[in-house]
Amino acid sequence: MNSRQQRELKQWRSRTTFVLALSSAAVGLGSLWRFSWMMGQYGGGAFMLTYVACLFLLAVPIMCAEVVLGAYGRGNPMAAIRHVCDRSLLYRYWQWLGLLACVTGLLILGYQSVVAGWSLYYLEVMRGDELSAASPPIVAAHFQNLLESPVLQLKWQSIFLAVLVAVLAFGVRRGLGALVWLVVPVMITLLGLLVKYALDNGDLAAAREFLFNVQMVDFTRESVLAAMGHALFTLGVGVGAGIVYGAYAPSRIPIGRSVMAVAVFDTIIAVLAGIAIFPVIFVNNLAPSSGPGLLFITVPYAFGNAPQGELFGSLFFAMTVVAALGFSAALMEPAVSMLQQQLRLRRVTAVLIAGAIAWLLAWAVSASLGPRGWFGMQHLMHKLDFLTANILLPLVCLLTAVLVGWRLNKAVLRPKLARESNLSFSLWHALLRYIAPVAIALIVLAGLNG
Repeated sequence: MNSRQQRELKQWRSRTTFVLALSSAAVGLGSLWRFSWMMGQYGGGAFMLTYVACLFLLAVPIMCAEVVLGAYGRGNPMAAIRHVCDRSLLYRYWQWLGLLACVTGLLILGYQSVVAGWSLYYLEVMRGDELSAASPPIVAAHFQNLLESPVLQLKWQSIFLAVLVAVLAFGVRRGLGALVWLVVPVMITLLGLLVKYALDNGDLAAAREFLFNVQMVDFTRESVLAAMGHALFTLGVGVGAGIVYGAYAPSRIPIGRSVMAVAVFDTIIAVLAGIAIFPVIFVNNLAPSSGPGLLFITVPYAFGNAPQGELFGSLFFAMTVVAALGFSAALMEPAVSMLQQQLRLRRVTAVLIAGAIAWLLAWAVSASLGPRGWFGMQHLMHKLDFLTANILLPLVCLLTAVLVGWRLNKAVLRPKLARESNLSFSLWHALLRYIAPVAIALIVLAGLNG
């Protein structure tokens, strides 16, 4: 990295900002709409224990590897990997791993911003009485009407992306750093209010039975694979966020302990989200679901037919928008830093280019959900989700594990983990070498086989 790029690279002043940034990257929409449903479907407590084991044996080591690359290279994903390869006397072709991670993040942002736009729309809807005491068919038809209106979707996703671009344009400290200090406290506050509401007004017994009972009948081989897959992707690995946030982090931070703290935080938030959602769902005698069906049909109906539902429904969708903003910043920032440093662009220009790419992808995704599709192509969201979740993300994680676990010199890695014990370092390195590649291969095979 040349001297100009080094001067352009800003760093956060505190470890707390770094931890908050990783936390906001980890707690995306998947933690709010998927994890608690998976607990109920795949064995309850047994799934929870398996997930936690996979989280610390698989996801945490890979995220630590990404942060180490960023902390050593002090640059965008391509530059950081190129620098660390130079120091380990490796070929520079490994730098293309950084580009692949950035592209993967932008593809995910393309369809995640559509979902964030839906959340903004429902935040506005829940403030009125449009879905108050509405029947399930009416709520479902309302969501279907949204899907069939590309113009309406484009409006809300454009608002979301405009806010994201404006924040990131302010820079690493005043923009991204300030955002993560806002996202995490606001999300915790809103989630706390929603949990209190669920405890006061929901069916706790049914929710406890669904979420926490050990149901060995439902705990199968698919449960283990689902736990491995969700653990791998829940920390935001594979999109370059760990590398670029590691580059922004202060020197000599305890990387291992910081990442483990983020993993614990993400798990707690995901469980609390289930406690906030499912008691309200079960008290309305609704069947649990996951994905968009849970977030935009089941939840609006449940809150629309509950006491003070308009208020707390609005708070719920405000929480999803805040979570989506933090996660989306983690998806866009690696591409911004790469454009800024590799092409020597001003940060505002780099942010506008990355934002424009995300907007075009979001437009294509939302248009493909309508009756005419996008140039005849239908359901582009599902295709992008399959491509990123089953091919690109595992590929990036696998290559990261191979690069750091097998190719890089330990003498290069050890100083960045100087605050961890020799035993912790050896365990981390062994997990990257022997556990992560096998586990990722199993996840890929399971995903490709449906």
